[in-house]
Amino acid sequence: MSGPTLVAGIGNVFLGDDGFGVETVRALSAHPLPDGVEVVDFGVRGVHLAYQLLDGYDTLVLVDAAARGGAPGTLYLIEPDGAAPVAPGAAVLDGHHMSPDAVLALLGTLCAGTGSTPPRRTLVVGCEPASTEEGMGLSGPVAAAVPQAVRMLLDLLQPQSPEDQDDRLHRELRSTP
Repeated sequence: MSGPTLVAGIGNVFLGDDGFGVETVRALSAHPLPDGVEVVDFGVRGVHLAYQLLDGYDTLVLVDAAARGGAPGTLYLIEPDGAAPVAPGAAVLDGHHMSPDAVLALLGTLCAGTGSTPPRRTLVVGCEPASTEEGMGLSGPVAAAVPQAVRMLLDLLQPQSPEDQDDRLHRELRSTP
């Protein structure tokens, strides 16, 4: 990746596997990272994330639980289509329910209002949860996926030629443990 990059761990550690993003960025931050890469545990502070993105990042990598129908612990690399501004009056500032889609929508609205530029590229490293019921700690399959997600992130964050990056990132990766 080139340019300033923000790796944002998101999720609620009090809802089981929803804490995947938080746990993964904690593990990632123990590794040396390329210059220009910032790793932050945002947890459930989605509004804070949206405002921090106004500081100007080329790439945003969200790390979160992602229920997509696979086996628990399956990792996904997803490149969303993009965010559009939210219609006036839409309730996106609910700090307790800021999904990645809501954060990106809020960012689109903030950029439109401030003249800022959103990240050029947004990626999501997601993990299929086994349970997001109330309780602390990751399930076995999701905990086992954390080191694999860290390796995936370290590979993504390495500087590459534009051709290699475009070829690798315009698809969805599924990796079942």
